[in-house]
Amino acid sequence: MGLGNPGKEYERSRHNCGFRAIDVLAGKLGCKIDKGKFQGLYGQVSYNGKKLYLLKPMTYMNLSGRSVLQLSAYFNIPPARIIVLFDDISLAPGRLRIRPDGSAGGHNGIKSIIAEVGSQAFPRVKIGVGGKPNPEYDLADWVLSGFSAKEEKDLISALDRAADAALCVIDHGVPEAANRFNGSTP
Repeated sequence: MGLGNPGKEYERSRHNCGFRAIDVLAGKLGCKIDKGKFQGLYGQVSYNGKKLYLLKPMTYMNLSGRSVLQLSAYFNIPPARIIVLFDDISLAPGRLRIRPDGSAGGHNGIKSIIAEVGSQAFPRVKIGVGGKPNPEYDLADWVLSGFSAKEEKDLISALDRAADAALCVIDHGVPEAANRFNGSTP
């Protein structure tokens, strides 16, 4: 599941890194994310003998869990097999952090998923987007802002590594993916 907000005005925002990473993953897998269902867009692909469903919730970030719940319930996917790719302001732009589970850490999309699926026990691929430039800066304005040219360059590499990290979670598990990708930089 890649988190973001639908609409042209959000495409390149910090909050849409999950959408962008899932698009990179779809490209690597030859999967089109073009089926409209579950309050989102999704695609299905076979990978190493497994069925994968790639989802971009179209509910806007704060209600992402509705879409995630609908798809996971329909295909009978337990939380431990849901991998969520999303932006993280506590990481420098381009850095990654893979976690097996945990709290929302203030991220409204993750809060929504936890509330809807009733569990914190799902793997995450966090993509660094950098923190606010100063404490007075509004957080919503920050995550909906774009990247500098250098940050965008670092992000392109991070999105590719985030897609690889998600595949590593599938192939080798969260500990191996964390070992390979945590803190990695372009």
